[in-house]
Amino acid sequence: MRVAYHEVIQTLEKILLKYGFAEDRAVLCASLFAQASLDGVASHGLDRFPVFLEMIRKKLVLPNQEANLVESYGVFERWNGNLGPGPLNAHQSMDRAIRISKEFGVGIVALQNTNHWMRAGNYGWQAAESGCIGICFTNTKPNMPAWGGREPKLGNNPLVIAIPRSSGHIVLDMAMSQFSYGKLKTYLREGKEMPFDAGFDPHGNLTKSPESVIANELALPIGLWKGAGLSLLLDMLTTILSGGKATFQVGESGEESGLSQVFICLAAEKLGIMEWSDQKLDQIVGNLKSSLTFADKEIRYPGENNMKTREENMLNGFPVDEQIWKSIIKEL
Repeated sequence: MRVAYHEVIQTLEKILLKYGFAEDRAVLCASLFAQASLDGVASHGLDRFPVFLEMIRKKLVLPNQEANLVESYGVFERWNGNLGPGPLNAHQSMDRAIRISKEFGVGIVALQNTNHWMRAGNYGWQAAESGCIGICFTNTKPNMPAWGGREPKLGNNPLVIAIPRSSGHIVLDMAMSQFSYGKLKTYLREGKEMPFDAGFDPHGNLTKSPESVIANELALPIGLWKGAGLSLLLDMLTTILSGGKATFQVGESGEESGLSQVFICLAAEKLGIMEWSDQKLDQIVGNLKSSLTFADKEIRYPGENNMKTREENMLNGFPVDEQIWKSIIKEL
């Protein structure tokens, strides 16, 4: 089914107000969830909203707790998220990194004690639309094995890299697992296998079954051992920079709460790259898209279809799983 953007926003706002959000925070939080689905990432948008409400009911997410500054070192700040809503903490942290970068050229905010930020790409777009290169990453609970391991030890620790460009921002949004758990749950709900191997079964065999991967939390690292190594290093960076919990510590409670995150911004105008940035990026994109392809494959850069998808869904309403929407409406 398709639902109009304004209807989604109004519905989510009303529900969040019932859950104790202040009005301005309800508006922003609803917008961040809606933005993900509007841009075609329902797995981390409306699909996650019922999960988000359940986390509030469990008191893992505290609606009106806000992040506060712990320490400041010029271009680097450390903040405590106080278990407030992950999307709001992340948006605030990226905004702060942007502001610091506009003053110094570079801004870094490390955030401890926060919650799932839902669609990671939202914060990359936030940076790019402010004219900044944005890099952000988070740890998660253990849901991926070390290479050669038979139990979840690593997080699928998403990484975002966003580069502003006049003719279309470049935004990479990726988990360290071949498929995010949000995408796995979407395929499971639709009764489909994954298009590629997604993880391991209990016997160590590769499988396309989302049910098996989710049940055992043995998602396949991207690039095999390379993705496992990158996941480990991202966890280390989030932990030492924020002073917060590492993946294994997040996993001790059995719940994905109390995460650590890092937000980095570089302001193009402060770093003297405005003069040639667009030209060089356009050349790189042009060379990429001139690639010979197999069959009728199309070469795309990360984030290329985002604006087209956004415009289409704004015009026609965006796709929502009927069962998900029914579960959301029940909260009114």
